[in-house]
Order: sequence, then structure tokens, then C-alpha cells
Amino acid sequence: QVQLQESGGGMVQAGDSLRLSCTVSGRAVSAATVAWFRQAPGKERESVAVIRRYGGGAYYADSVKGRFTISRDNAKNTVSLQMNSLKPEDTAVYYCAAGMGVILSTIWNVAAYEYWGQGTQVTVSS
Repeated sequence: QVQLQESGGGMVQAGDSLRLSCTVSGRAVSAATVAWFRQAPGKERESVAVIRRYGGGAYYADSVKGRFTISRDNAKNTVSLQMNSLKPEDTAVYYCAAGMGVILSTIWNVAAYEYWGQGTQVTVSS
């Protein structure tokens, strides 16, 4: 059974940084494509960063490119999201998701990921 647990959310001011972590249990994180999604009130869940399995590279939504960095620590079985220069529009619940057979054309799709964490709140005030 694969389980994901997010940590590191909080309340910060615009321009600050936060680091989110996703701890994966039940499967080696290197074998999974892992994504960070976010969902703001009244909006659809959107993917902001993806790291593909087996060193397949990292991908970012335009809205976070240059500010967010996704990384994987195989020894700790974690995936992190370093968020810099945060903006009020980054406010959302952030979810970690993992998929074992995610193909490149579907990395942004919610349905491509079998396993989800419970989410962590990030609030950025102006």
C-alpha cells in the first residue's frame, strides 16, 4: 500500500519562501512519477510541478516556473517542493500525488495519479 504524507505548509507573506515535503511509504520514490498539485477555493485542482520516475526530468507550470523547484531524495524516499518568491495567488491546499505508469502526455492530469496525500495548506498574505 502506497501512502503519501505532505508537510511544510504554513502562512507566510508575499516574497517569502516555503519548502513542502512529501514522504512516500510502500514504494521506492524513484519508481514513481510524483507531482505537486494545488487547489484554491472555488478552483480546479492544478498541477504545478512534476518529477518523472527514474530520472526522467522535472516539469513546471508557467505560473511557478523560475520560482518553484521540485526535487527527489531517494535515500529519504521524499519529494520536495521549494517555493520562493511566493505570491498571494499561490494560496491553496497543496497535494502530493504519485503514479507508477504516468506517461509524458498525461503528467498534468489529475486522473494519471493513483496515490494522493491529504494536502497541506499554504497561505500567502500580501
